[in-house]
Amino acid sequence: MSGMPALKAVFWDVDGTLADTEMEGHRPAFNLAFAEQGLSWTWDPETYMRLLSIPGGSLRMKTYAQQRGESLSDEQLNELRSSKQRHYLQKVGSGGVCLRPGVLRLLRELQIRTIAQWIVTSSGASSVSALLENMFPNGDHPFSGVLSADDVIQHKPYPEPYLRALQLSNTSPDNALVLEDSAAGLQSASNAGLRCLLTPSAWDRKVRHYQNEAVAVMDHLGSSNNPCKIIKGPPCVDGFVTLEYLEMLLVLPER
Repeated sequence: MSGMPALKAVFWDVDGTLADTEMEGHRPAFNLAFAEQGLSWTWDPETYMRLLSIPGGSLRMKTYAQQRGESLSDEQLNELRSSKQRHYLQKVGSGGVCLRPGVLRLLRELQIRTIAQWIVTSSGASSVSALLENMFPNGDHPFSGVLSADDVIQHKPYPEPYLRALQLSNTSPDNALVLEDSAAGLQSASNAGLRCLLTPSAWDRKVRHYQNEAVAVMDHLGSSNNPCKIIKGPPCVDGFVTLEYLEMLLVLPER
């Protein structure tokens, strides 16, 4: 079947897609930063879930301050961001963040099969570096490049992150697939003309309203002792996502 598009690149989101970073990593780091900077703010899980619809930590803090009728100067915001980043790196470095089910298996399969893999995230570059150093201590991570919040002007849900990823990887939208967990990430991918496999984060309440935009939806990528549950899309052989499954998604009829 010579007319079938071949998968050449997979673009991975980080927070909630690669790893469970939000509740156990980012949230406590924000709270430590608030205390350190003398703010009486505490983001409990309920508050943080609500704020997760706002992409990027700085905008999240700025919006929260506005909601409380307070304001943060640029200097305060920068200090909070630096403090939060430091606490997050310490959290990751101590092993407080874990990869989601099936992620390492699929990363390695794609690596062996020489499919280019890129990280496309709304997190800062240092957060991504810390996570990669912790998860791949020997430096043998499979990623060709990282596109972080520091590399774009308009973050997810705007298409710029994925349009840049296509440009940097020299890949056509017909030959690439996105893995995401959030409404903002899914919209970013869709707006860039990319197909998206969605493993919805339990923390993102908006994602259910948009999941029909994804070409497939499942609870996680699945492993031999923890099969995935398909919410939308073709069934997975043995209950886990493989390269062959991703290639199948490229040729499904347009939604």
